[in-house]
Amino acid sequence: MDNSILYLAMPRITDALAPTADQSLWILDIYGFAVGSLLVAFGALGDRYGRLRLLLIGTLFFGLASAGAALAPSAGLLIAFRALMGIAGATLLPSALAVLSELFPDPRRRAQAIGIFASAFAAGFAVGPVVGGQLLTHFWWGSVFLVNLPVVALFLALAPVLLGEVKAARPGRVDALSVVLSVVGLLFVIYAVKSAAAEGADPATIALGAVGAAVLVLFARRQRRLEYPLIDFGLFGDRVFTIAIVTGLLPLAAWSATAYLSGVYLQTVLDMSVLRAALLAVPGALVLTVTCIVTPMVVGRVGTRAALIACHFAITAGLSLFLMTGVTGGAGWYVAATAVAGLGYGISFAVVADVAVAAVPAERAGSAAAMAETSNEIGNALGIALLGSLAALVFRLLGPDVAPTLNETAELPGVGAAALAEAESAFMAGLHAVVVVAGLLHAGLGVLALRWLPREEPAPAGEGEPGEGSGAAVPAEPDAERDGEAAPVVEATEGAR
Repeated sequence: MDNSILYLAMPRITDALAPTADQSLWILDIYGFAVGSLLVAFGALGDRYGRLRLLLIGTLFFGLASAGAALAPSAGLLIAFRALMGIAGATLLPSALAVLSELFPDPRRRAQAIGIFASAFAAGFAVGPVVGGQLLTHFWWGSVFLVNLPVVALFLALAPVLLGEVKAARPGRVDALSVVLSVVGLLFVIYAVKSAAAEGADPATIALGAVGAAVLVLFARRQRRLEYPLIDFGLFGDRVFTIAIVTGLLPLAAWSATAYLSGVYLQTVLDMSVLRAALLAVPGALVLTVTCIVTPMVVGRVGTRAALIACHFAITAGLSLFLMTGVTGGAGWYVAATAVAGLGYGISFAVVADVAVAAVPAERAGSAAAMAETSNEIGNALGIALLGSLAALVFRLLGPDVAPTLNETAELPGVGAAALAEAESAFMAGLHAVVVVAGLLHAGLGVLALRWLPREEPAPAGEGEPGEGSGAAVPAEPDAERDGEAAPVVEATEGAR
């Protein structure tokens, strides 16, 4: 909910704090990069020191950082507090899933609980725009961060009573150097990409990007030598696992980029109120929520292969409808685009973790689950950082060259109608470039899924009912070997164990 509100609030934040184009992107994506960089590390810390303890500490600091973000007097401080929110947020997801699994030891009930847990994320996307629209209609932009505080207070009061502590039997050592390398490498590369897109490439930017890329290479090499790596790259030798992880990353990238750009489109280009723009986002979010809830039951009958293929082609179709939007209209096409794409997003949210876990041997299921969740957070950040930078680059090349963003152009005193019209056209060209690139990537991944994912045998009569798992058997490739043994037939979605 917090992220979907923030996309809607960005025009108000721009008015109040006047961030640069680069700062605007950092406000949106620093949270995702902090979470994605630290998610696996905090998962390991939770195993060693206690999941519930980490969950409580993370929630407390998330609330404090939210309050700081609400009261931030400058764009720089808002970015800093968003980073702190991301650091705290990295403690929440892996710890919550571990505690949830402890509450429901029965596999059938655990699968149902995880499905409800996933649908809660989709429901947050659905109610976020409505809540945000109401808040921004009656209060200042900081209220979108203060809305977190009642939830934080309620959780801190009830969690110690209702939840139990969880620790792993044999926790691995957390490699501090790997954490530093991953964070530094990601931030340097993304900063270089965004700076080059918004302001043009210069020697310093290119050098920073090269250093970041080199650090990421060192990080990858180090993981192969560690007994307890933050990312087990050996898992990518399985094609089913690879498809699952990319499916966790790419839809979130497309969703986050289009959600951000669509908020600017509706409020600035079409000049809609915050509340009206929020209401137009509801149909797509509701489709996403319902799909996330229904998918496990459907997958039990059609199989995960068909679901993953349908996921990518539905997103491709939805993104293509964005091409019908324009400067003079297109609100209806926006609603249709988000609804169709919402089908694909809902499928991806519902099945990715289970498919990733089922594709690997049981002793590596923990690493697979952590990587599946990490791919979601990194995808969310990459959507804003890379696809958002593509939109900024197109605007810089085609715009009137009076300001780096559409919002800044519209707020310039004395800006002419011709310059504003040119800026709006350049913004729409950037939005269309983003949906074309994201759509082609999804179409390509759909084709790979057709070729790489093994065909499934029909589920026996009586299987696939709600609550009994959500996937038919997915046989591994006949010649594949894992850990020296022939790969077994695995259930595609047995629940993240």
